[in-house]
Amino acid sequence: MKRIFALLVSLTAVLALSGCNLPFMSSGGEGDLEAKSVKLVNEVVRGDYKVVTTAELKKWMDEGKDMLIVDTMPYEASYKKNHIPGAQQFLFPIPDMNEWDMKETGDKSQADFEAMLGADKDRLLVFYCGFVKCTRSHNGAVWARKLGYTNVYRHPGGIRAWIEAEYPVGTVK
Repeated sequence: MKRIFALLVSLTAVLALSGCNLPFMSSGGEGDLEAKSVKLVNEVVRGDYKVVTTAELKKWMDEGKDMLIVDTMPYEASYKKNHIPGAQQFLFPIPDMNEWDMKETGDKSQADFEAMLGADKDRLLVFYCGFVKCTRSHNGAVWARKLGYTNVYRHPGGIRAWIEAEYPVGTVK
């Protein structure tokens, strides 16, 4: 019960930080927002990971918290242009990835993913993608949990929330 409460508090914070008026959040009014919120909560519960807001993630970074941040979007089309500073890139698909599919992960194997995450199963891991509606970060977090990592977070606001908060971004030349 405490986990569900914490999840709802985190979701409320994400929605509050987003202003609930972003183009992808406001197209269908309150009912549409509710449906998207419930979808996110269901993904988090099903994936058995936690969520972190943009402000919380920035605070962790400013405090020098030891963590790995993983950008789950395509390298050329997204990561190269804008990513959270220090994030490593590992592509995941948008639809649920129930079986490992190297076509969907840029020809990277499950072993490649586990090598990037490291041997410490208690390491703080944060996955993000483009925005709340994007589910690439869900797939990354789910696979980390499947591999036995215990301290797994999803940053649902993604790079869009990061940029809207006017935090610095990394690029690749």
